[in-house]
Amino acid sequence: MRVGLTDTPVRRRRWTRRPHPPISRLVPAHPRLQLTVNGRPVAADATGQQSLLDFLRDTCDLTGTKRGCDRGECGACTVLVDGAPTLSCLALAHGCAGQSVQTVEGLGDVQAPHALQEAFAAEDAAQCGFCTPGQLMAAAALLAREADPSETAVRAALSGNLCRCGTHPKIVRAVRRAAQHLREAGTASDHGTTRATTARAPEASRS
Repeated sequence: MRVGLTDTPVRRRRWTRRPHPPISRLVPAHPRLQLTVNGRPVAADATGQQSLLDFLRDTCDLTGTKRGCDRGECGACTVLVDGAPTLSCLALAHGCAGQSVQTVEGLGDVQAPHALQEAFAAEDAAQCGFCTPGQLMAAAALLAREADPSETAVRAALSGNLCRCGTHPKIVRAVRRAAQHLREAGTASDHGTTRATTARAPEASRS
């Protein structure tokens, strides 16, 4: 029996193009995002794929948080989420629902600067300034944990924040300077409270 080509016509399958499903089926609906940003409640719409960085910059108009590498390697986008330093370019906005987010705008301003901001200016720790917001927020988280961090502790806490201008030594000095200022301010505040309490104690005893 000879096997070969036959005269039977080959029927080609016809492919039909189906319409794409609506975008509402591809991207699941999410409830309105509610969280606290710099001490103020925020409720806004956010997609499931929107990063915290985009939400802060585009929705909240808080552009102090910078977009650097956009892949979690430079630290320029560092913010505090419930007090913990977080890379906002990698965090989803909806993943921070119900939490407290602090950006560099909530750290201090021109009228009432934070001790870290004053120390950075005094030590000339900001060159181009692009990495400064992330450096400040990472340092703020450190000082919230340790009142008197060593130089090694400061370097370790800021190891994920890159400065392409090469001012890391000045940044370390600025953080330690701010820590000293906060300790002195706290001691003075404690002494003031003690004096006030002591002064009021006799009046309370007389009553």
